[in-house]
Amino acid sequence: MNTIEHWINGSYVPAGERTAPVSNPATGKVTARVALASVEDGNAAVAAAKAAFPAWRDTSLARRTQILFSFRELLNSRKEELAAIITSEHGKVLDDALGEVTRGQEVVEFACGIPHLLKGSYTENASTKVDIHSIRQALGPVAIISPFNFPAMVPMWFFPIAIAAGNTVIIKPSEKVPTAAVWMAELWKEAGLPDGVFNVLQGDKVAVDTLLTHPDVKAVSFVGSTPIAKYVYETATANGKRVQALGGAKNHMIVLPDADLDLAADAAINAGFGSAGERCMAISALLAVGDIADSLVAKIAERARGLRTGDGLRGCDMGPLVTAQHRDKVAGYVDAGEAAGATLVVDGRSVMPDAEGEGFFVGPTLFDNVTTDMSIYRDEIFGPVLSVVRVDSYDEALATINANPYGNGTAIFTNDGGAARRFENEVEVGMVGINVPVPVPMAYYSFGGWKNSLFGDTHAHGTEGVGFFTRGKAVTTRWLDPSHGGINLGFPQNN
Repeated sequence: MNTIEHWINGSYVPAGERTAPVSNPATGKVTARVALASVEDGNAAVAAAKAAFPAWRDTSLARRTQILFSFRELLNSRKEELAAIITSEHGKVLDDALGEVTRGQEVVEFACGIPHLLKGSYTENASTKVDIHSIRQALGPVAIISPFNFPAMVPMWFFPIAIAAGNTVIIKPSEKVPTAAVWMAELWKEAGLPDGVFNVLQGDKVAVDTLLTHPDVKAVSFVGSTPIAKYVYETATANGKRVQALGGAKNHMIVLPDADLDLAADAAINAGFGSAGERCMAISALLAVGDIADSLVAKIAERARGLRTGDGLRGCDMGPLVTAQHRDKVAGYVDAGEAAGATLVVDGRSVMPDAEGEGFFVGPTLFDNVTTDMSIYRDEIFGPVLSVVRVDSYDEALATINANPYGNGTAIFTNDGGAARRFENEVEVGMVGINVPVPVPMAYYSFGGWKNSLFGDTHAHGTEGVGFFTRGKAVTTRWLDPSHGGINLGFPQNN
């Protein structure tokens, strides 16, 4: 059976004694094994990144940009291949996987403009015959710890900007979906990236802790659940690193009485069940305002029952969950919601998937009459479970969202511009959609939430990403001439 290895200093490094199985979630079959790094493997990856950093930092912006453009062209020409890899290990349907690659490619394209983004400023004669200018410089080796649900897009939120700015990178992908990262490593080499600039460390908590504590790692980017994000943030900052740790979510969608209910129902299906709900931007709580709930729930239920669940390579609407353990966890939440008294309108536990073998499936699941004390509302289920909470007013809906400990994404569906503008201003959430159910910003804006959805001050990609992967210098210059002679121990004054 194939073993998926580390990629260190431009080539594959064989696995050690520890490995883990990699499965196709649609069939339940183990298709490969992945290396689980030792501390020594982690040290070797960091050492390669450290050794490559001085030359890469000093490589001209023109040359760095040429390599980025080459990577972009190679990725664009072969993105279907990467999408198929994602589907085979994660389970999301092929169209969704291709969309993931395309959204990640947007950040590559944004990073191709790095010469403009790294421009400093210059002030002539700030003081008499004294000039000041600012520059931004790379940090050094940086670590990216990415989740299972977006094996390509989430790493691409970070590494194009990190590399373009002159840093070197060590990626630790999820051991559930390890192949996409090494596929991209091969593509970088083909694009002309020097060895050691992009490294892939396969593994589990041993690999993570090595990167969080290694003194030569200067910054850490992480996306995952809130408890782990908090652990990553606290551990890495205690070891003197910059950290951007994006955590979990409980995203709400408000539907006001004036909204187009058919469009709202379509949006709820797309945002609730896309990628089997395994998205940090998935809508899992729908707040139906006023007397529209019966009609809206009926429309959503009709659409949910019409979805085809199965193998992502068979043209189905929705694929499996990533592992058997996660399937059981999601099914357990459905059990708990039913026991708590919520109305189970569509039950995905008994779905008959279009797939061979014993895949990890839970079909679209819809609850009505959910209350905020139920676990299906409180917890991030990370599965195809949509909960409808009935509220009497916009104010009640807004208060419900703002009281939630998460603040990642939210949406409102309405034809009232005043209500939308008020919501945009008042909601305590980092990413807001107005009649857009999954408000993931374009690459030139920054991605990230508020409250327990983000640890650290910096969001992903966009200008905040450039700021995260660089640090500023201010340089004050005065060229010697006889008028500057003499001793003066007073504090320098501008004049």
